[in-house]
Amino acid sequence: VQLQASGGRLVQAGGSLKLSCAAIGRTFSTRAMSWFRRAPGKEREFVTGIAWSGGGTYYVDFVKGRFTISRDNIKNTVALQMNSLKPEDTAVYYCASQNRVWGIPTRANDYDYWGQGTKVTVSS
Repeated sequence: VQLQASGGRLVQAGGSLKLSCAAIGRTFSTRAMSWFRRAPGKEREFVTGIAWSGGGTYYVDFVKGRFTISRDNIKNTVALQMNSLKPEDTAVYYCASQNRVWGIPTRANDYDYWGQGTKVTVSS
């Protein structure tokens, strides 16, 4: 499976941005797809995830109410709508997928495939 993330760019604080991730290949066994991010000088962290079957979602507290994850099972894509962006949201965002467990893991080690990352910069 290959994941291709796109949509990152420079945006002003308070603005919105939509990231997309396309999954190519043997995606039929995907159980969840998620977004992680790595801010400058920080560790990679889980942001949000969505169960491929059923569409259940999970968000970390610092994005609840601002970010929305969605998926298109037919097109094998997942999107991240980010609103009310803050400078602290500046990071490289990565999409990831896993086919090991039901549910939405939050540890990076639980994911099998990763996109190349797309850079989001929020200016103050």
